[in-house]
Amino acid sequence: MDLQLTGRRALVTGSSSGLGEAVARALAAEGADVVVHGRDRDRTEAVVSAVRAAGGSAHVAIGDLTTDTGADATAEAALAAGPIDILVNNAGAYPHRGWKDATAEDWLQTYELNVVSGVRMIRRLVPRMHERGWGRVIQIGGGLGLQPGADLPHYNATLAARHNLTVSLARELKDTGVTSNAVAPGAILVDSVQHFLTDLAPARGWGETWQEIERNAIAELVPNDVGRLGRPEEIAAAVLYLSGPLADYVTGTTLRVDGGTVRGVH
Repeated sequence: MDLQLTGRRALVTGSSSGLGEAVARALAAEGADVVVHGRDRDRTEAVVSAVRAAGGSAHVAIGDLTTDTGADATAEAALAAGPIDILVNNAGAYPHRGWKDATAEDWLQTYELNVVSGVRMIRRLVPRMHERGWGRVIQIGGGLGLQPGADLPHYNATLAARHNLTVSLARELKDTGVTSNAVAPGAILVDSVQHFLTDLAPARGWGETWQEIERNAIAELVPNDVGRLGRPEEIAAAVLYLSGPLADYVTGTTLRVDGGTVRGVH
């Protein structure tokens, strides 16, 4: 199926590794001209080189989105080769804290990175989409923003904020040709998650092979109807759909890709 992304330009924030990298690679494979963003130049340039080696088109944008200066630098780099049609706000972090040890400063820093950074990029890029009469804004949210647990309260709250601002922005962009949606992943197999679960495995008795660890960790920590972690490419596929003309009639929605983890939430 042709997703009609050839010639579109996309900025994926936080795409120097992990889920963001998978999204950037997938967009490039579909013909989009992708701007890969990160704070570490070496890692960001490595992703750009890999995209180009695979036959795709990619550019580098470096900037710390928790500051206006960094957001300005990122937007300037992204726009250097032309307007941005697709903004994927993926940049974020989930420091492991609970209610007992997450300080007010932890909450503020997590909100700044996970929410305000996206707002900065929306303010810099979406008015230009509006002027051209077409655009896509996609937030990477998460199931914990819909059904949070006791752990990671500061992170869960930022995911809920991403989902909420997605709908508000969709209402603001009514009749402009620009849509606003969110993708809500479940637990996804990126390197940091695999390392975290592997480290926990001996004490939890999850087994020795990764297959055993994955199956038992999912059953104990985040049960779903598929029985495994999601793969970054599965989240990227949802982003691809929302990025193109085939999703013209989809806005203000959250597309859950979580193996059935979240239940009873629409």
